[in-house]
Amino acid sequence: MRVDSEAAATDLLAAARARGVLIATAESCTGGLIAAALTDIAGSSDVVDRGFVTYSNAAKSELLGIDPALIATHGAVSEQVAGAMAAGALARSRAGLTIAVTGVAGPGGGSADKPVGLVWFGRAAAGQPVHTEARIFPGDRAAVRAATVLHALALLRAAL
Repeated sequence: MRVDSEAAATDLLAAARARGVLIATAESCTGGLIAAALTDIAGSSDVVDRGFVTYSNAAKSELLGIDPALIATHGAVSEQVAGAMAAGALARSRAGLTIAVTGVAGPGGGSADKPVGLVWFGRAAAGQPVHTEARIFPGDRAAVRAATVLHALALLRAAL
């Protein structure tokens, strides 16, 4: 995955650096892979503020301030939680731009409403409404996670 994401991460970091924007991540299904893709690039410390790995529902609440009732009502893999994760990362960091991901990477855990491969993305930027979107990625767990990283980097880049 590093080879696929290296160019995208390098481009994103350069764009963020040029605009003086710090980035933070809030990750569930990727377990820190987005932050890893960014920090694999030498010199990224001037752009990457922090990464939150919030794999459990408790971590989403404790680290990002998400109301447990929101998770109980909509589920961890939902538009509402992805948006709240992005907003929480923005509020709990020095970043001006954040990305959040929550999904079903598989191979199990899917349902008719939330199939394996479904990932919700949230993106928050200072002074702007939170952007959310969903994608369903094909393939095994590694493929879903790799595609999620690439799409997250693209969403961040598009915001700059």
